[in-house]
Amino acid sequence: MRKFSLSLAAVAVAGFVSVANAALADGGAKFLGNITTGGQIRSDFAQYWNQITPENGCKWGSIHSLSNGNSGTSKFAWDNFDKCESAYKWAKEKPGERHFKFHALVWGSQYPNFLCKKKNPGITVELTKKYITEWFDAVAAKFPDLEYIDVVNEAIWAGNNYHSGYGKPAAGAEGHSTDDTECGGSYIIEALGGDRVVNGKHQYDFITNAFKMARERWPKAVLIYNDYNTLSWQINEGIELIQTIVKNGAPVDAYGQQAHDCKGMSKNDFESKMTRIHNETGLPLLVSEYDIGEADDTKQKNDYANQIPFMWETPWVAGITIWGYINGSTWVQNTGLIEKDGRKRASMNWLEDYFAKNLSKGKNDVTFTPVEPEPQLPFKGEAIAIPGKVEAEDFDIPGVGVNEDGTSNQSYGDDSENHGDSDYRKDTGVDLYKKATGVIVGYNSEGDWLEWTVNVKEAGDYTMFAAVAAAGSTSSFQLSLDGKALTEKITVPAAKEGEENYDHYNKVKGNVTLPAGKHVLRMDVTGAWFDVDYFTFVKGKDATDPEPIDVPDAIQSNLRMNYPVLSDYDVFDMNGVRLGRMSAYSVDEAVTTLKNTSAIKVQGIYLLRSVKNGAVKTVRIAR
Repeated sequence: MRKFSLSLAAVAVAGFVSVANAALADGGAKFLGNITTGGQIRSDFAQYWNQITPENGCKWGSIHSLSNGNSGTSKFAWDNFDKCESAYKWAKEKPGERHFKFHALVWGSQYPNFLCKKKNPGITVELTKKYITEWFDAVAAKFPDLEYIDVVNEAIWAGNNYHSGYGKPAAGAEGHSTDDTECGGSYIIEALGGDRVVNGKHQYDFITNAFKMARERWPKAVLIYNDYNTLSWQINEGIELIQTIVKNGAPVDAYGQQAHDCKGMSKNDFESKMTRIHNETGLPLLVSEYDIGEADDTKQKNDYANQIPFMWETPWVAGITIWGYINGSTWVQNTGLIEKDGRKRASMNWLEDYFAKNLSKGKNDVTFTPVEPEPQLPFKGEAIAIPGKVEAEDFDIPGVGVNEDGTSNQSYGDDSENHGDSDYRKDTGVDLYKKATGVIVGYNSEGDWLEWTVNVKEAGDYTMFAAVAAAGSTSSFQLSLDGKALTEKITVPAAKEGEENYDHYNKVKGNVTLPAGKHVLRMDVTGAWFDVDYFTFVKGKDATDPEPIDVPDAIQSNLRMNYPVLSDYDVFDMNGVRLGRMSAYSVDEAVTTLKNTSAIKVQGIYLLRSVKNGAVKTVRIAR
């Protein structure tokens, strides 16, 4: 089990004695840190601070370049601009007493010019992925024992953009843009796996994948997601992002609160917001970039006095980094604590007095102890035999946690709550329906996936047959084995031209080559709205289907639909936002009702989806 405590090693040393010019928090329960000043580590840094974050020096754009313009091989300059390596060495001079945070691996600003769409027209998603991997590998080779890492920085989706300009320029905290407007954005998101939007909610797949890449390279580091405006305007969006990436398997250890938005915030407001974020994310918080831009010394000091004690004395706040301390040399005016002539502002005097009197009040109960990973297990106790049939509903029992190589132990991914009508495995959230042939998996939307543990008796060529049903022409899936593609995207045809039901099944097939032994088979939904009953694997290429679809049975199931039964239909707009639910005896009646209802005020295209079988009908409404 991996454990990592943030408590300073000095605390555990019996008889620890502070020395002259020791940092304010030396010997305390957590660190009080700061950043480089104009690319330098000032001679008085260790007099105040015991943790260092290079302000710009470790950012991707400061270090990574290519020889021969944008077409050469990668080069890495670790102290080229803002002393990334020097800051790391400064911390390493006193291990356990001083701490270093790498800031940041992935950020939508200050990335290398060769990633810019406008500046380098030849850049592609594939090249971007190659450079991201080279960057992660280079950092891991240079700093294999990093203690803290801002893995992803400023990626909250708000105001029709990300907080920083992953795809297009964005204004940063306090409205100060750190993006190069001539860059034109990058393919960073696409290269890291994209960002699905499911039922109007961003899934932040690229963040999850970045954290998995980081965990693979730094199994013992504290991995941090870091963002701004998380204590004010985007508190809800930030909580939702953390909840989403944790649900999707991101091995995130702490949530970094930049806290640039705390000027004038009352003591009660600050404490209640911090507490809410901690409670709803379940993560320790790091106050990662704290500053108060205030020219009035007394007002700045009052904010410090209202907020710093809670950070220091709250057990689940893991550390504090102030973002600059020399006035006139910080990214926002009047955030410094010491004037350039050496005069200390009221806030600096208050900090020295507070820590001299309250050092022992610091509490830190944060121990990063991830849940011990547990593998997913075959649903019926044994791996499904191949050759043979894989029933879709018998996907693996989910495991627990994330492995050190970044792989998740989950066995399925589903976009929303259970819509099915079957009691079979209803606690999983997968949409299972009762059909004449048994239980099937329905309501499959793009991004959903299922996994089964299989045991291939003999290596070789096989023919895969899948029993599937769709009502349109946009449905598809792809199979993989142990993370490697088995097939291209396989299209699921509609039952019949113009027919909208999911009771008429078709067979689709593909030739695959399988290795012997136990493996994990995976189906990814690449095109939405189809049902799947089972997969059959038959030995040999282009083999004969041992269980062809029985057309008379399909006809009988269609006849059963002639009896009028009241059914529920969900109504969505074209953005996937669910507007409500209605009942009707047929889809035609539902269409008529929707067209005539006064509840729809705006003309346009809407979608009707059957709750029972997932059938989708497009409805044009004119007003």
